Amino acid sequence: MVDVTESRAVDLRIGGKIRRFDIDDPKLPDWVDDNALSSDGYPYDDKMDEDKYEKQLEKLQIELVKVQFWLKATGKRLMALFEGRDAAGKGGTIFSIHAYLNPRSARVVALSKPTETEAGQWYFQRYIAHFPTAGEIVLFDRSWYNRAGVEPVMGFCTPEQYKDFMKAVPRFEDTIFDEGIIFFKFYLSIGREMQLKRFHERRHDPLKIWKLSPMDIAALDKWDDYTEKRDAMLEKTHEKETPWAVVRANDKRRARINVIRHILQSLDYDGKDKSTIGEVDDKILGFGPKFLK
Repeated sequence: MVDVTESRAVDLRIGGKIRRFDIDDPKLPDWVDDNALSSDGYPYDDKMDEDKYEKQLEKLQIELVKVQFWLKATGKRLMALFEGRDAAGKGGTIFSIHAYLNPRSARVVALSKPTETEAGQWYFQRYIAHFPTAGEIVLFDRSWYNRAGVEPVMGFCTPEQYKDFMKAVPRFEDTIFDEGIIFFKFYLSIGREMQLKRFHERRHDPLKIWKLSPMDIAALDKWDDYTEKRDAMLEKTHEKETPWAVVRANDKRRARINVIRHILQSLDYDGKDKSTIGEVDDKILGFGPKFLK
């Protein structure tokens, strides 16, 4: 449970104004609620209709099952990593992909903080141990890119370690590509008010409160620091062979649909139904740092 013995109200500069946000107050401020969906220039005024979403999602999940059979038959390996700010919807997006796949050959990897042994290893080593074998799908809920964001922002690595990582990661991912692993990188982007709204929902929903971590609270006033590191990450690690697919995720439904569409469109699997998959919404999913500018 989250400790609420002390006030965690913070003053945040948003849109040129100082806003007071108290996550422990059961009432969500109007300035958060009114601006959540439209924050960060989100291109739609309404969320995707739920019935439409469920029907489209089911069809796409059927295609994902076809992909799993194809991977098993060909021995190909597929790996996708999901990055983004806290509450961006990474876990829910991964669940929508994984929900109907055979768990024997589809795994979700969400690593906790390194053990003492892991901390003494080559930085990428503990992630490599979870890479897919023939016929397998692996979905990373956060990845080695912790060192490009949360670690430098929160002081969990040295400036030299961050610098070394940013230099090494393109070469590391070139090796993944050369090895023949089908590799996707997704960055889920949300606006500030949407993040605050989701944090507030977690704080006051007894079924979701476990999702709210002390790290989330500590990061409330570090939005600009995370933005700076995000931009540097996308700029320096967006490569032709290993591109970043950037997803506007204020509406979780549209985000999930377009992530799955992108995966399916990128694969030449048996029984592929292009009409069922549909087209990726280029207002929701684009590539590299330019998509957020």
